[in-house]
Amino acid sequence: MTSTSTTEQFADVSATTLLRFATAGSVDDGKSTLVGRLLHDSKSVLTDQLEAVEAASLKRGQEAPDLALLTDGLRAEREQGITIDVAYRYFATARRRFILADTPGHVQYTRNMVTGASTAELAVVLVDARNGVVEQTRRHAAVAALLRVPHVVLAVNKMDLVDYAEPVFAAIAEEFTTYASELGVPEITAIPISALAGDNVVEPSANMDWYGGPTVLEHLETVPVSHDLTACHARFPVQYVIRPQTAEHPDYRGYAGQIAAGAFRVGERITVLPSGRTSTITAIDALGESVDIAWAPQSVTIRLADDIDISRGDLLAPSGDAPATSQDVEATVCHVADQPLTVGQRVLLKHTTRTVKAIVKEIPSRLTLDDLSQHPEPGQLVANDIGRVKVRTAEPLALDAYADSRRTGSFLLIDPADGTTLAAGMAGEAFATAKAVAAADTADDEGWDF
Repeated sequence: MTSTSTTEQFADVSATTLLRFATAGSVDDGKSTLVGRLLHDSKSVLTDQLEAVEAASLKRGQEAPDLALLTDGLRAEREQGITIDVAYRYFATARRRFILADTPGHVQYTRNMVTGASTAELAVVLVDARNGVVEQTRRHAAVAALLRVPHVVLAVNKMDLVDYAEPVFAAIAEEFTTYASELGVPEITAIPISALAGDNVVEPSANMDWYGGPTVLEHLETVPVSHDLTACHARFPVQYVIRPQTAEHPDYRGYAGQIAAGAFRVGERITVLPSGRTSTITAIDALGESVDIAWAPQSVTIRLADDIDISRGDLLAPSGDAPATSQDVEATVCHVADQPLTVGQRVLLKHTTRTVKAIVKEIPSRLTLDDLSQHPEPGQLVANDIGRVKVRTAEPLALDAYADSRRTGSFLLIDPADGTTLAAGMAGEAFATAKAVAAADTADDEGWDF
């Protein structure tokens, strides 16, 4: 059996668009099999990879290749037949390039979906046609909504095990669409599939003539995606200060980093946060050359007219569009650590290139996934919980609302003792709907010692 190499696939599509997407769903819903089918049927599998999968399948007594083994790379994953880690795969067709994150389905690994979906423009949520929408399905839909993933595909899998019945698909699609719409997911596309048999994954199914929509791959190839960050509020987190102090460059002082959003121009007036000092951009260096304008996500060095005390973690923004700074952060977090997050706990908060000391002042609520209600004052969040937190930082931060910028509206809470990531946070309102608005602000700063 022959297969086109990944190198050859990419060689012909250098000018095509890129789509980042993640797969999610409850355990044994067939995520890895779907990914394997996508890779196999789109001829994005190397010959030696396929041979290794065929050999491993034979050892397990399977006559046909188990395509899930193409993504389940850990030994524990292959032995247990589950996905544990986030598996990233790169493939391409003539129409588009893809970066795929195959995320785990077990409840204890839900936190891994946060990693996989944090940069995704589309999420594929699988549902077993026999089981319908379960709690883990709702959890993954909530994570996709919280992370503001603009496109969600509901893949109703294992349709071959329910005789390809249209009513089964229609009922699941209606239930999921209603739930996800209440969360504020802007676009939901439902597709009936059988990842094992290949129905409606890459090729249209002959067993479901009642379905007239796209296959999974066709939808992935045609869904509109936008990487235009230049329309967002311009933000430049300083990563490094370049000060050569050489005979050739005695007075050079540049601020290097990656533009998080928007565009910066020579001659533009900017504000340095959190200090609030202002200056004018005199030069922008990109790839060793001076340019008049630079935009996200370019990595550049910006030079200013004034010698201002600027260091790593400071943020440059246009003076007319600078975010407000505050030491009080209210956000929704996905708790990802095994140890709980508790009220009064001291943490580090990492926002872009800035890390500051902080303390958890309040945990107003924890999200109940069944009905999207808020459980008030839970006292703590444990692994995989989604909840609202109020944090007080030792120094001011310039956070945007996550709804306005996924880059500068997100942050991490870190254990200062060992550097463990505790929670991934999204500043501002939780969802794009008022269904799950958090409790009113009742913060009490009495006894604060920062």
